Amino acid sequence: MNSERKRIITILIGLCMGFVLLIGYLSYFQMFRAQAVRDNAYNKRLWINEDNILRGGIRDRDGEVLVYSETREGEAQRIYRFDNLYSHVIGYSLKDYGKSGLERKYNSYLVNANENTAINELINLINPSGVGNNLSLTIDHDLQMRTRDLMGGKKGSAIAINPKTGEILSMVSVPDFSIETLSENWTTVSENSDSPLLNRGTQGLYTPGSIFKILTAIGVIQKGVPEAIYECTGSTVIDGYTIRDFDESGHGPLNLEQAFAVSCNTYFADQAVAIGHDNLREIAESLLFNQKMDFDLETTDSIFPDKSIGLTDLGASGIGQGRVLTTPLNMLMTVSAVANDGYMPMPYIVESILTPGGLTIDSHRSQSIKVLDNGEAQALKRMMREVVASGTGTNAGLKGVQVAGKTGTAENSSGNNHAWFVGFAPLEDPKVAVVVLLEEEGSSGGRAAAPIAREIINFAINNVSN
Repeated sequence: MNSERKRIITILIGLCMGFVLLIGYLSYFQMFRAQAVRDNAYNKRLWINEDNILRGGIRDRDGEVLVYSETREGEAQRIYRFDNLYSHVIGYSLKDYGKSGLERKYNSYLVNANENTAINELINLINPSGVGNNLSLTIDHDLQMRTRDLMGGKKGSAIAINPKTGEILSMVSVPDFSIETLSENWTTVSENSDSPLLNRGTQGLYTPGSIFKILTAIGVIQKGVPEAIYECTGSTVIDGYTIRDFDESGHGPLNLEQAFAVSCNTYFADQAVAIGHDNLREIAESLLFNQKMDFDLETTDSIFPDKSIGLTDLGASGIGQGRVLTTPLNMLMTVSAVANDGYMPMPYIVESILTPGGLTIDSHRSQSIKVLDNGEAQALKRMMREVVASGTGTNAGLKGVQVAGKTGTAENSSGNNHAWFVGFAPLEDPKVAVVVLLEEEGSSGGRAAAPIAREIINFAINNVSN
């Protein structure tokens, strides 16, 4: 009898534990996972709701209609007015292949299902009709077109931002794709070796090359040795490995500002070793490396080795080679922090969400985090200005405007260098910061990327409304 009672008690305990675990899981799911599952692009219930809802429109910062929906022959049709131009920013919404870009991130608002409780979903099933909410973006359509034209037939990304507020003014990734014909061309596009579906600006990871010297320079400033003289002979040996300058004849005696202007590899490689792995990693992580970035579009984490590495790898990291990888957006945020006196603005694209009648449901509030002290930011501003005034970035210069920047020429496994430029202008009152990455361009950042950045900056200063 006692053994039978024990079995009953054991079964009851097991059932109770199972019940508690089930309640715990359901509670966790409701609190932490329900939103993600509800907004999943493949959630069939959303498609049931959407069949009878006109998806909300999307406009640029000046009210230019970029995307809208209308009913044709009894069916809702999505009209992408500029097709390829916004294929990575706005993205697509397709029954067969899901969603991407803002169409995915803000799907529940665009179909007016952002308050989807069980009761609301029942109402949608009983009376499935309505119009979605609209998005107003920070993007300037004219600048977006200009940026795309400047990128031409190249492969890479160019992004412009207001470094004080974090407003993305333009974002281009090439190659891009036609949204209108994506359904019938899905296999061709998705299997293309050039990865046109990839947003290179937010998801592409690249060797940064010399633009990473901005971070190494921070370490030199923090060590208090920016004026110390370094003798550049054109090469340096670190743990048995030789690192060479582009000019192998050497730059002679240099301090930090001079080494930054001519982008001296040996100076920054040796300084990285002196700074040490842990300190350089802390600087990188303060600038959002190894961290998930909160943004309106999907992002990939930039990488700085989080475990101790050999001196050769550390020296290579100091010049943006080795194991360091970054997204263009991450480097744009870094240069924005310099432009904004040490405060890094959090980037965003959606300015506000409005009802079909024009009432504001939600609007973005600019946020920033302190990542550099004022002295560090001011020193970097001066150095970046000198790069454009007399160093490797003269091709980014504008008449009557003080442009600050940094070039980068990054070696990679393809054998063709990535060409980089990051910068901002005007120097004393920055209105725009830019990053230009030309993937496997096979040329220097100063020669290939800087001229594109110059034209983006010039257009933005003269044409983008505040």
